[in-house]
Amino acid sequence: MAEAAILMLEDGRVFRGSRYGAPGVVFGEVVFNTSMTGYQEVLTDPSYAGQIVTMTYPLIGNYGANHEDQESAGPCVAGFVIHEAPPLHSNWRAEESLGAYLQRHRVVGITGVDQRALTRHIRSAGAMRGAIARADTDESELLRQIQAQPKMAGLDLSCGVSTVEPYTVPAVRAKRFDVLAFDLGVKSHSLKLLAERGCEVTVLPALTATEDIFGRDFDGLFISNGPGDPEAVGHVLETIRALADNDTPIFGICLGHQLIARAFGASTYKLLYGHRGGNHPVRRLADGAVEITAQNHGFAVQGDEDEIPGAADLRPTHINLNDRTIEGLEHRNKPIFSVQYHPESAPGPHDSRYLFDRLIEDMAARELASAHNA
Repeated sequence: MAEAAILMLEDGRVFRGSRYGAPGVVFGEVVFNTSMTGYQEVLTDPSYAGQIVTMTYPLIGNYGANHEDQESAGPCVAGFVIHEAPPLHSNWRAEESLGAYLQRHRVVGITGVDQRALTRHIRSAGAMRGAIARADTDESELLRQIQAQPKMAGLDLSCGVSTVEPYTVPAVRAKRFDVLAFDLGVKSHSLKLLAERGCEVTVLPALTATEDIFGRDFDGLFISNGPGDPEAVGHVLETIRALADNDTPIFGICLGHQLIARAFGASTYKLLYGHRGGNHPVRRLADGAVEITAQNHGFAVQGDEDEIPGAADLRPTHINLNDRTIEGLEHRNKPIFSVQYHPESAPGPHDSRYLFDRLIEDMAARELASAHNA
């Protein structure tokens, strides 16, 4: 019989279930994800560092786990919450059960939780700190420990998930461009999509200095997704502004989008419970088309579809149709653009992969202009 476990929130509410995955106690910000599939990509997304992720879909683990679906070297979540774990898994690529995968990577989880009640509570009260622990844990002491944990606002977590040393992802087939990628918690699928478009990608640590950037030969910059509060990641802003002065094509997603906004004077703020899942509708302002997007973020850029306060050089390009938050922006005069969602779509729909093509087009236009002026 599975060991009894609890999930406790910082407001004292307790949800009961059974241990799933590794034993132990874990702390983190409790959030929810509405994706029906792609749980392994969710587990290995570095943007979830420091968070206990609740899957709202009731049956998680039915196709097992494998090494191909990882978005990083291993799970990045602090903990994992599901309603029902199937007794069997079945898929031709499966290498082990989800439970065995979590145990092997020492991820503390809980199953049997009423995830509908938990999700409704977070939607009303907001994402909050919490813990997964044994059911016989002293709840008053556990609550004290939860409330002693740092809040997500103000945390720079990107350095903890970034690469320590630069590395290169070779282009698929003939190389067309050299792209630098700021690794703030990059997902491997983003690098794969750039490589498939003829880019040799050099992935750089989050703390790479601006002078080290200019010492390299490259055609464009990709600023990745990542965890934590964008207001705490100030070291990237100088690099963005310096490369903008050089007319370098820049493409940012998620945390990268927020940092581009902040580099040009915009503000960011923490959402009540964030956007996480593969089913968020976003309207493209240029033509009114609606993209169904994959998202994972707890912060957003201040503004609306008409303007971005404090950032006169930027204009909104995409708007979330659920809550009207800014989902995309571009520079009015420079080849710089970004989106709040995840166009690499792992997991998620493929509606937004054209954005990687846009970076290619911007680099090709800059190359043509340079040849014309030579």
